[in-house]
Amino acid sequence: MNFSPRPSLPKSLRASLASGKEKLLTRSLKAAAAEQGLLELAGRLRDLAGKDLADQYSTMDIDSEYLLTKVCCQQAFQIKLASTVLPDGPGTVVDIGDSSGAHTRHLQALNPACKADFLSVNLDPQAVAKIRAKGLKALQSRAEQLGAHGVDADVFLLFETLEHLPDPFSFLHDLSSKTRCRRLVLTVPYVRRSRLGLHHIRAGLKEHRTAERVHLLELCPEDLRLLFAHTGWKVEKETIYRQYPRYSPLRATRALWARWDFEGFYGAVLSRDDAWSSLYDSWG
Repeated sequence: MNFSPRPSLPKSLRASLASGKEKLLTRSLKAAAAEQGLLELAGRLRDLAGKDLADQYSTMDIDSEYLLTKVCCQQAFQIKLASTVLPDGPGTVVDIGDSSGAHTRHLQALNPACKADFLSVNLDPQAVAKIRAKGLKALQSRAEQLGAHGVDADVFLLFETLEHLPDPFSFLHDLSSKTRCRRLVLTVPYVRRSRLGLHHIRAGLKEHRTAERVHLLELCPEDLRLLFAHTGWKVEKETIYRQYPRYSPLRATRALWARWDFEGFYGAVLSRDDAWSSLYDSWG
């Protein structure tokens, strides 16, 4: 869902329009982060990551001020949320869908009292190799097959991963019913109305794609709460990180974010509660 100016325009004009769009959205991100109390933390994360920011994803390079700002502000939102539930003493934290080890490094650096073991999980062997090269623990596995590897945790992290899973129902129920998990921290793209993703099909981009590049379900907060209750979770905390400010003229960029990316991201801290899941008799 990246914006591309009309191909009929001259190349120089297309480049100028793209540059202007990125500058505007970068200003929007910084104003939004400041308004939400995340700008200072985003700066700290950028300093901590250094050159490693460039390899945040396996499918794209973080090589512009816009992308650097976007990644750091989004990670500040995630790290702030996860820091509230880290184990006080020994324990295990598993980051499902981690592509670079960034969250582990940030959480350890900002929470030195936390002595938990961290494990990153990703389906992509390139991401796993990248994480291991940094001296961190990583496992190559599908998110749905963690049980087969004996993976368990006190805290599971799930950042921008749920929307990529073909069966979020069974996955979330397995975490709630077959692990010792105390807290599940997740973030997903924020949408006002639930929808199927599959944006490459909408755009007619008929090419091979990995799971990292395909959103299957994009759920609004109301439907996410139903999903959580049905699969054995209750919401302890929820919040929305917006990529646009609400109290400045730059709030007008909301329409641009909704058109070219996402207005923001929804985050939640969940704990196990089988009040509703125990009433469903057809779990596999």
